[in-house]
Amino acid sequence: MSRPLPWLAHYDEGVPHTLAPYPDRTILDYIADAARTNPDSPALTFKGTRVSYGQLDRESSAFAAALQALGVTKGDRVALLLPNCPQFFVAEIAAWKIGAVVAPLNPIYTDRELEAPLREHGVHTIVTLTRFYDRVRRLQSSTGVTHIVATNIKDYFPPLLRLLFTLLREKKDGDRVTIAPEHHQYNALLRQHRDQKATAEPISPDDPAVLLMSGGTTGSAKGVLGTHRAYVHTGLQLAAWTKSVVGRGDTRTMLPLPMFHVYANVGVQAHCFVTANALVLVPNPRDLPDLLKTIQREKPNVINGVPTLYVAMLNHPDVKAGKIDFSPVKLCFCGAAALLADTRSRFEQLTGGHIIEGYSLTEAMMALCVNPVMGTNKIGSAGLPLPDVRVGIVDADEGTAEMPAGEVGEICFAGAQLMTGFWNRPDETASVLRDRKGPDGSTTRWLHTGDLGYLDADGYLFIVDRKKDLIKTSGFQVWPREVEEVLATHPAVQEVGVAGVPDERRGEAVKAWVVLRAGQTATEAELRAFCRESLAPYKVPVAIAFRPDLPKTLIGKVLRRALREDIGA
Repeated sequence: MSRPLPWLAHYDEGVPHTLAPYPDRTILDYIADAARTNPDSPALTFKGTRVSYGQLDRESSAFAAALQALGVTKGDRVALLLPNCPQFFVAEIAAWKIGAVVAPLNPIYTDRELEAPLREHGVHTIVTLTRFYDRVRRLQSSTGVTHIVATNIKDYFPPLLRLLFTLLREKKDGDRVTIAPEHHQYNALLRQHRDQKATAEPISPDDPAVLLMSGGTTGSAKGVLGTHRAYVHTGLQLAAWTKSVVGRGDTRTMLPLPMFHVYANVGVQAHCFVTANALVLVPNPRDLPDLLKTIQREKPNVINGVPTLYVAMLNHPDVKAGKIDFSPVKLCFCGAAALLADTRSRFEQLTGGHIIEGYSLTEAMMALCVNPVMGTNKIGSAGLPLPDVRVGIVDADEGTAEMPAGEVGEICFAGAQLMTGFWNRPDETASVLRDRKGPDGSTTRWLHTGDLGYLDADGYLFIVDRKKDLIKTSGFQVWPREVEEVLATHPAVQEVGVAGVPDERRGEAVKAWVVLRAGQTATEAELRAFCRESLAPYKVPVAIAFRPDLPKTLIGKVLRRALREDIGA
């Protein structure tokens, strides 16, 4: 992949082509800087509570001492089963301060889904919300977990909200539990180790920092190991990309995305801490009234979201009625799934918030493509590679031949922040991380993503679909997203998912699942006729099913696999 980099000519004015040499630092250094120079500046806001950089530094140091007293040492994995709350960040930073590796887990995992990473990653210590405490206890004997630290979601609530929660919600939500004597309470550990400091461990940018779960490029759940370097590179790249609207210490960034996902954990977190800005935490993005209340109270300047979140906001009565003030918002990011053009245009018209779409994946550790903040945003494009990130397109079969501009192939990433590999899975690592020599003899490591797309002549990336989602019908290839884009423009359609289903005659057939807008009606025949106006006959769905909602991951991706399994619907 030795061609010139056409995207550099389309960077916003003032965005450098490279940030090299990068500082030999970790995120801990940036947090320490902020705690020293602006200790009262907010690092986190949560339900009306402010956690300053000074408080975050002090409490994470106390918790680091607590972890060390429990026997956690450099390289150990510390699991976090927590929503977006201050406890997550205190525990994460504390683990880093003693050289441990943070392993965030999805709170909606089943017992079976939790058991596998706890056992396979050799987790001995876990910090969990009280409502998940009994689940973790059940898994102790089969996983090797020895230390459980439980924290109540109300621990950082302001006084009145804390009282109301205790009286009205705590028992109902499952947070009022009895902690066994052999286990630990978060607040008690903080009090016990207040003003203490753990024995310092030298941390290198190349030391492991995080294990994020991903189904990723090969389809099966596995741990993705990332380094401290990934956070600093990504944070500095995003800071350079957004400097026209995101300052230092003066920006509030709303985070409704879960911290077990790379988008939030590496991308949003690193960007905020490198720029000493504040994270506005939303613990449950599906609680839309709370999310909109947070926007009204905190007046964020940056919103991070996924397509389903923007769709949900668009359809909320208060947003439609203009009751939510979006005027402080300077920028909205959208990632994790393809943003339909209709959703973007409607959101921007209704709120005035400018959405820029980006693309990365867990294995890339936010080596990122994103549209320019001020420059051209091409409809349907995931944008341009950030400084020092490279994107290449290779043939989808062998993955060796470089494809010319405009031709579809597998998307590959190169960048210093790529994962080091899948945890204890060398064969799977070798299948997606491949070294190639350039004409000058230098070697570059490329991540093969399993996604299909193309680069246009200007270097903008367009994602076509996942290789595994490609529908092959009657000898033709159909990209589900293309059909989804057409159906989404119908005035009655709120959400749509498309997948291939078995068909005796065609091999596979195109099927769509549609959620209608409130108060709107449409028939299957009407929607199929609508598709025929814009799509070749073989791309038109042979069947359209109507549903009250679509199956999605917690991050908001439509689960096409689940749709295919529900072929009778």
